[in-house]
Amino acid sequence: MARKIVVTSGKGGVGKTTVCALLGENLARLNKKVIILDLDFSLNNLDVVTGVEDKVVYDVSDVVDGRCRVKQAIVKVDRNLSVIQSGRGAGAATSGQSVRLLIDGLNAYDFVLLDCPAGVDEGFMRAVSAADEAIVVVNPSLSSLRDADKAINILMQYKLKSVSAVVNRVRGDLVLNGKELSVEDIADVIKIPVIGAVPDDDRVLTAEGTDVYGRAMHAFKLLAKRIIKGDGKIYDCTSFYRGPIGSIRAALKRSV
Repeated sequence: MARKIVVTSGKGGVGKTTVCALLGENLARLNKKVIILDLDFSLNNLDVVTGVEDKVVYDVSDVVDGRCRVKQAIVKVDRNLSVIQSGRGAGAATSGQSVRLLIDGLNAYDFVLLDCPAGVDEGFMRAVSAADEAIVVVNPSLSSLRDADKAINILMQYKLKSVSAVVNRVRGDLVLNGKELSVEDIADVIKIPVIGAVPDDDRVLTAEGTDVYGRAMHAFKLLAKRIIKGDGKIYDCTSFYRGPIGSIRAALKRSV
């Protein structure tokens, strides 16, 4: 049976969709069959992030309204990774029950990732009600943590198997200088397990689709392994800035 994981956040702009896509890519690279559903009907850009915007013909609303079969809406990103795009503005007419019925037909996959809209409104409830597990994406800023805390409090009201967090866009140089909260500090604030940390890496922004390399992709590989096994290492975002060479890197980073 597929593991159904909703990837959410307390606010927009924290990189939730990118985390969802690159987590899916790395699970797929570990020979897991993965499908990602874009349930963000207002700001739907999963197809752009995964580089398949020219291949989308049908979307989630087409499936739930009976205009196509599920397999017609599935777009392959690569061998083990597929997506179903949402229809812009169709969220109000798509019920949580419809989404759950759609997902129940995806048990040929090992993982079903649900890209949830930011915030805690009706779209959030619809996505969470269809999941068994939740990952909250946060940035190391007080505003992100405050909004994440609101989402976490609501998630705890659902009977989910797990609620955990991924800290995205960590500036390791600032953490070492005490100017940014560490992953451990963030875990203490939000009171849920942090299962992954992703460094601030320009290669994520400049990549074409999920074709990402470098420190960020290594962090996602560790995250994917941890999700599969239930434990494992979390990427140390400060390691790149330690030692004599790391100090030079930190100085160059701050000068940009």
